[in-house]
Amino acid sequence: MIEIKEVDKTYFPLYDSVPQNVEIKSEYHVNRIDNGLGGFVFEEVPVTPHIKDLSIYERAMEYEQMFDISNWRFYMAFDGDLPVGAMTIAGTTEGMNMLGGRSDACVLWDIRVSDKYKHMGIGQKLFNQGIKVAKSDGYKQMIIECQNNNVTACRFYKKQGALLSKIDMHAYDSEPGIENEVQFIWYLDL
Repeated sequence: MIEIKEVDKTYFPLYDSVPQNVEIKSEYHVNRIDNGLGGFVFEEVPVTPHIKDLSIYERAMEYEQMFDISNWRFYMAFDGDLPVGAMTIAGTTEGMNMLGGRSDACVLWDIRVSDKYKHMGIGQKLFNQGIKVAKSDGYKQMIIECQNNNVTACRFYKKQGALLSKIDMHAYDSEPGIENEVQFIWYLDL
C-alpha cells in the first residue's frame, strides 16, 4: 500500500534518496518551418537507449541555498517506510524565473519515482496531490519544465491536459553535456 504524505525539510535526505532516473529511448526533434514563422514540427526520433540521472541537477537539500522555500510544498510516496516517490510544488517565490513574477501560478519543481516503482500509478497519485494542493493554495495555473528527451514526461503532461506553450532551443547552451537539449515549458490550468 503506497502512502502519499506531505513532508517538511527534515525529510530532504530521504527525499534525495529517491532516484530521479529518466529512461531515454527517443527524443523530440524540433524543426522550424520558415525559420519559425511557419511554426514548428515535432518528430520523435529513436536514440541509443540510456538513463539520464536528473539528481545531479536537483537536490532538495540545496533548495534553501537557492530560494526562500517557505511557500513550497513537499510530498513523498512511501511503501511502508521505504521512500519510493517525491514531488515539490514551488509557490510564489521571489527570483524564480519560471514564474516571471506571477503570484497566481506555481511550479511543479520536481516529481520522481523510484525505478522499481515506475508504471504503478505513483507519479499520477503525486501529481493529483500536487493539483489538489495548488488549487487549495489559490493558484490558477501550474508551470512545468521538461526536456525534449524526456518523452515519457511529455506524454504524461499532455495526458494531464497541460499545454506545451514555450520551446527554448538554447536554454541549456551554456551547460556542458546537455547543451543540445531543448527546454519545453508546459502550462496546466487549475
